Amino acid sequence: DSDLARRGMNKAGRHWLRQVGLALLVTRDTRLPVLYREYEGNCHDSRLFARLLDEIRTALGSRGDVTVVVDKGMNSEENMTALDAMPGVHFVTTYSPHFAEELVHVRRDAFQPVESPKNRRLREAGREDDLLLAWRTTGEFWGRERSVVVTYNPLTASKQRYAFERKLLKLQGALYEMRAKVRAQAPQWRDQAAVTRRYEAVCDELHLPRDLYDLSFSRENGRPGAMGMGFRKNHYRIGRHIERFGKNIIVTDRADWSTDEIVLANLDRYKVEQAFRQSKDDDLAAVLPLRHWTDGKIRCHILTCMAALCYLRLIEIHLKRAGLEMSAA
Repeated sequence: DSDLARRGMNKAGRHWLRQVGLALLVTRDTRLPVLYREYEGNCHDSRLFARLLDEIRTALGSRGDVTVVVDKGMNSEENMTALDAMPGVHFVTTYSPHFAEELVHVRRDAFQPVESPKNRRLREAGREDDLLLAWRTTGEFWGRERSVVVTYNPLTASKQRYAFERKLLKLQGALYEMRAKVRAQAPQWRDQAAVTRRYEAVCDELHLPRDLYDLSFSRENGRPGAMGMGFRKNHYRIGRHIERFGKNIIVTDRADWSTDEIVLANLDRYKVEQAFRQSKDDDLAAVLPLRHWTDGKIRCHILTCMAALCYLRLIEIHLKRAGLEMSAA
């Protein structure tokens, strides 16, 4: 029996295995871990964040104003209400474009380049078209007016467009096969509703919206009971979907921050990702493989790994002070 090792949704798609969750809080300036917590593998991020809010505030201590940067997995009415009630605690979070369609369809000429180290490097290289852009507004989120920044990354948009076009070709190929089976009156391909459900299942499998193609059905003359199928691209819906590429929505209660400060704080989430990547390094702080079953041993193993992660980061800091830019790896 284990409270920690539970089956839940898994990013690697291995949902049949038991897993353990690991929450990690790091400081933005030093990237040193200041809080970690192991949790049940079937616990959603937003529910965990609500449980950890008090511990986060205690771990940060008396630092004055504190801004917590999280991703959209933590967003919920309860969490944001709790953050609003904590004096001196602010947040920067991402928001799903699915729930704010009007923000992702803003005209591109309203966006301005962000003043960031990467943009400066791109300018020096003469790559003005690749600059990260941002547009700022306000909106009501979780019962209060917040500052909202929409960013547009042309490089990300190009990658997403390439992947989208490949998926669209796969969907088109599946539609040709479906049409052939319908015309051949193959068994279980003679019902319009069933064929539509199969089309929707293919869209879901490819993680595509279901309205990118319009399907049509007809009864063929001269063939009693025979059904014909046609399809064509919905160019309007495809265009609207493409407009989302490269866009990211940031919501914050830091109205006193500039647009550049908000964007850079959100981008610095990579520092947590770096710490997680290091925790998965087989030669250093190897959290995985987790060769334990009882909760006590699981906690002891993760404590050892987190201690190793702290020591490795301290070594990197000392090396940097000595003029050596060298990672622990």
